[in-house]
Amino acid sequence: MKMKKILAAALTAAMALTCAGCSSSASDSSDDVSGDAAEKDSYTIGVIQYGSHPSLDNCYAGIEQGLNASEFADKITIDRQDGNFDSATCDTIAKNMASKNYDLIFAIATPAAVSAYAATQNSQTPVIFCAVSDPVAAGLVESMDKGTKNCNGTSDILDLDAQLALIQAMQPDVKTIGVLYTTSEANSVSQLATLEELAAAAGITIESQGVQGAADIPQAATTLASKVDCINNFTDNNVVSNLSVLLEKANAAGVPVYGSEVEQVNNGCIASISIDYVVLGEKTAEMGIAVLNGADPSEMAVGTISEGTPVVNTDVMAQFGIELPEGYENAEKVTTATTEESAE
Repeated sequence: MKMKKILAAALTAAMALTCAGCSSSASDSSDDVSGDAAEKDSYTIGVIQYGSHPSLDNCYAGIEQGLNASEFADKITIDRQDGNFDSATCDTIAKNMASKNYDLIFAIATPAAVSAYAATQNSQTPVIFCAVSDPVAAGLVESMDKGTKNCNGTSDILDLDAQLALIQAMQPDVKTIGVLYTTSEANSVSQLATLEELAAAAGITIESQGVQGAADIPQAATTLASKVDCINNFTDNNVVSNLSVLLEKANAAGVPVYGSEVEQVNNGCIASISIDYVVLGEKTAEMGIAVLNGADPSEMAVGTISEGTPVVNTDVMAQFGIELPEGYENAEKVTTATTEESAE
């Protein structure tokens, strides 16, 4: 009988220890899950901007506005860095941000996006790009309907059909349209091919002049302007950041330049079918916020703005003796003086 009591006591003790171990394990597991699910107290967001010109500055303004209006506003630290239109500088910035495991990187313009994408391949940092005209050609996404494992964003793809229609309306006798573009800019190469196809169907010749850098623009612009009825700009950052040079050469030859968005028209282009880059930046911020909330970039479609707005510079129209064509009465109207006043 005494032996039975001893065995019973030993069994009871063993069961108690076993249950205590189960309780401890369950408690630890619960703690782990709650820790994983807990919202972070702070987020470090990197912004790599390829360079500073009005369109890209407006992209950042939209991103900043979107972040400040989000639920993360009080928890975000933004590290914004300028690549000064140099891909190697963007590479260095991107590698540094990736090495510090930033929570997210926004990359404004294609060269910055390519740098950020390459730098984050072996990290957990997602990249959300902004103002990349052809992200598929740039190798950033698989298609416009699907991103990659850590990369997606917004495109500023141009409505070249509408742009060509605008040019024909402004200059009904146009036969040759010039395009100055950077040969290493994948977006520009892609847009040029599209414009050539559309123009051919309309019986218009595209005269293109490729450049490698800013130093090539003065001579290339002079040569191009002498051969064409007008010049059409893309969202080519190298050309846009040297727009004043292109306008000088085109004006000297007596041919108007059509821009790709409103800031270029403000600065002396005659007209454009323009998208709003602040709105594009806000849309980019929305995608970034979704990713911070757990969305998978690879399952998101590339963001776009569906409609462009006609905008004309009435000063430049008067300079070339061109009147507002029928069908464009509601176009946004700006003057070159608008830019001068805003600069003051």
